[in-house]
Amino acid sequence: MEKELRRKELFSLLGELPARPKISHKLVLKEEKENYVLEKLVLDLNGIEKVPAYFVHPKAEGPFPTILFNHSHGGFYHLGKDEMLNGNVYLQNPPYAEELTKLGYAALCIDMWGFGERRGRTESEIFKHMLWTGRVMWGMMVYDNLQAIDYLLSREDVIGDRIGTLGISLGSTMAWWTAALDTRIKVCVDICCLTDFQALIDSRGLDGHGIYYYVPKLLNHFTTAEINALIAPRAHLSLAGNHDKLTPPAGLDRIDEELKRIYAEEGASDKWNLLRYDVGHFETADMRAEIVSFLNKWL
Repeated sequence: MEKELRRKELFSLLGELPARPKISHKLVLKEEKENYVLEKLVLDLNGIEKVPAYFVHPKAEGPFPTILFNHSHGGFYHLGKDEMLNGNVYLQNPPYAEELTKLGYAALCIDMWGFGERRGRTESEIFKHMLWTGRVMWGMMVYDNLQAIDYLLSREDVIGDRIGTLGISLGSTMAWWTAALDTRIKVCVDICCLTDFQALIDSRGLDGHGIYYYVPKLLNHFTTAEINALIAPRAHLSLAGNHDKLTPPAGLDRIDEELKRIYAEEGASDKWNLLRYDVGHFETADMRAEIVSFLNKWL
C-alpha cells in the first residue's frame, strides 16, 4: 500500500495530464525485413497529438514477450524511433530491432515529443508552451509511454505479463520512470543514465540534460533511489560508465547501496544489479552481452 501511495505521489508531480482516452491506432505500413517484420503505426495515446511508432516482431507466430524500447536524446531530434531500427553512435551493433527479434522478442518504440516524426517545434518551445498550460514536458513524455503499455496489452501477439523496457540516455531515464510508475513492466534495463539528482547538482552537471528532464518540485518529494525503489522487487539491470558526466560516481554509490538494501529486504537481491565500467556515455559490447543475458533470465 505504501508503494502505491508513493507511486501516486510521483505521478501527481507530472503536471496536468490528459484524461486517459481510449487508445486507437492506424497501421500505415507492414513490411518484411531481412530478419523481422516491421509495422509502421500512428497511435492516438494522448488525444492531443498523434504518435508515430514502430512495432517489430520475429518472423514467427506470436504471441511474444515484448520490449518497450525508449529512444535517446543526444540532440538527434531527427532520429527518434528510428534509433531502434538503425542504432546510434553510442549503441552497439546490431541495432536493437535486430537484436531483440533475433532473441524472440517483439518491440515497440514511439517518437517522443519533439523527436522523429513529431519534430517541428524545438524542445524549448514545447517546454515553454506546456509550462504555460500547467503541463510538464517530462510528464507528457512519460504519459505517452504509459499509454503505450496499454496499446501493447491490446495486441494479441503480445504476452501481457512479459513486458520489459530498456533504453540509453533519455531512454534510460524513461525506462526507470516507466517501470517505477507501472507494475505491468516486469523487467527494466537502463543504460548510462541512472543519475542521482543531488550528485548531479554537486558536480554542476545540470546542463548536461535538456530542459525536458526537469520536473517542478521533484526533489521536494523524491530522490533517484526512492523512485527506483518503486521498481523493487521486479528485475532491474542498470549499466553505467564511471567516466560518464551524467552519472557521477558518488551518486551511483548512493543509489546502489540503497537499492541493494531494499531488494534484500524484499527477498529479491538477485533481481537488482548495477554494473559499472570505466567508460563514458555509451554501450559497450560487454554491456550488450549482460543485457541479453538479463532479459533471457527474467523476461
